[in-house]
Amino acid sequence: MSSVKQAPKPPLIASPLLAGVLYSIIWLAVGALLLSLLLHFTEMKESSLPSHAFLIHAVASLTGGFAAGKRSESKGWYNGSLLGLLYGIIIMIVSFLASNASISIHSLLLLGVALLAGAFGGMIGVNMRK
Repeated sequence: MSSVKQAPKPPLIASPLLAGVLYSIIWLAVGALLLSLLLHFTEMKESSLPSHAFLIHAVASLTGGFAAGKRSESKGWYNGSLLGLLYGIIIMIVSFLASNASISIHSLLLLGVALLAGAFGGMIGVNMRK
């Protein structure tokens, strides 16, 4: 047996920002699927969808920020808030292309929620690494 220690394998996606965006999109898809199943199988009304959508976007941004912070060496809040900003911009672009939605107070609120949740997730993620 060899006494040489094996170096840890680098992650498949080395960029913290790219990994965070991927995790955010996965959590967004899971949340949207869960929300649509709740809407179909329960007595949930469509009028409550916007508040639930904000919650799903916050959770998706939080988990993406966590993944970005965990992969970064330092500045988890910076990587997480950058992820939240990028996530919010991606969501705004997709909503504009899909339904011709313009920039409104709701889209700016979404951008703020994504930025704050991503920064918080990044702070948690960078501290979980140690």
